Amino acid sequence: MSHAPLPKLLITGASGFLGWNLCQVAAQDWDVYGVYRSHSHPIPNTTLLKADLTNPQEFQTLFQTIRPDAVVNLAAESKPNRCQDNPDKSHQINVIVARDIAKLCADTDIPYVFTSTDLVFDGLKPPYRENDALSPVNLYGEQKALAESEILKCYPKATICRMPLMFGAAPPTASSFLQPFIQTLRDGRELKLFTDEVRTPVSGITAAKGLLLALHNVQGHIHLGGKERISRFEFGRLMVEIFNLPAAGLKPARQQDVKMSASRPPDVSLDSTKAFSMGYTPGSVREELKALQTLWSTTTK
Repeated sequence: MSHAPLPKLLITGASGFLGWNLCQVAAQDWDVYGVYRSHSHPIPNTTLLKADLTNPQEFQTLFQTIRPDAVVNLAAESKPNRCQDNPDKSHQINVIVARDIAKLCADTDIPYVFTSTDLVFDGLKPPYRENDALSPVNLYGEQKALAESEILKCYPKATICRMPLMFGAAPPTASSFLQPFIQTLRDGRELKLFTDEVRTPVSGITAAKGLLLALHNVQGHIHLGGKERISRFEFGRLMVEIFNLPAAGLKPARQQDVKMSASRPPDVSLDSTKAFSMGYTPGSVREELKALQTLWSTTTK
C-alpha cells in the first residue's frame, strides 16, 4: 500500500541552533528542506540546501523548485551586540529577507512562520502578552519589531512567534549559550551571570514543538515562552546543580557592570497563556535541564 507523500516544510536558518532542533522534530510529519548559508552539518531526514537569502532571485528559484507547503523562517542575525555593530547587514537578513519570504508565501497562500523575540519589549512591565505595546531598547529588538509589522502588512495570515531565551543540544555549526557556560566552569574559569536579567527560557526541542503547533493553529502573534521567570544567575545555579559543575566559578553580576554594544532590557518574561491553552507544554527549567543531562549522558557513553 503506497503512502501519501508528506507535505514539504522549508526551514531557513537550518544550520543554526533552533533550525537544527526544528528540522529533527518536524521530520516526523514533514518532508523537511533546510536552507543554510555557509556551513552545514548533516541533519537526519532533512534535505539541506545552500542558498544566499539576501539574493532574492536565488531564493525565489529555490522556492519555486521545492514548492513548499509551509515555511518557517529562522534565518537571522540574532546576537544583539553584532546587530548593533553591523546595522545594515543585520537589517538585510532580519527585516528585508523576512518580508520577501512573506511575500512569496502570500503569493502561494501557504503558512509562514517567522520567529521574533522577547527583546521587542523594554523589560519594564513584565510579563508581556501578545498585544502589549512594543518598545525595544536595542537595534536587534527594533529590527524584529519592524519585521513583524512589515510581514503582517504584506501577509496578514502569517504567524509571528516571539521566542524566549533558548538552550539545549546544538550542532557543530552553532551553539546555545549553555555549552560555553558549562565549559567555562569545567575549565575552572569565572562565569559572571546577571541577577537583573529575567527571562522565560525553554529548550530548543520545546521551542521547535511550539513553532509546529503555531504553524497549524495561529495567525498573527503568539508567545512561546517557558512556564517560569528566572534570572540568568538563577539559571546558572540550576545548571551547576544538574550538571554537577564546580560552583566556585559562578559569580553574580549586574548588567551595568558589563560593557556591551547593545542595551539589555531587565525583564522580558513572556506570558504564554495563549500557547499553553493550545497544548504548548514546556517543562520547568529544572525538568528541561534534567532531560538534556539524561540525553547527553546516554549519547556520550
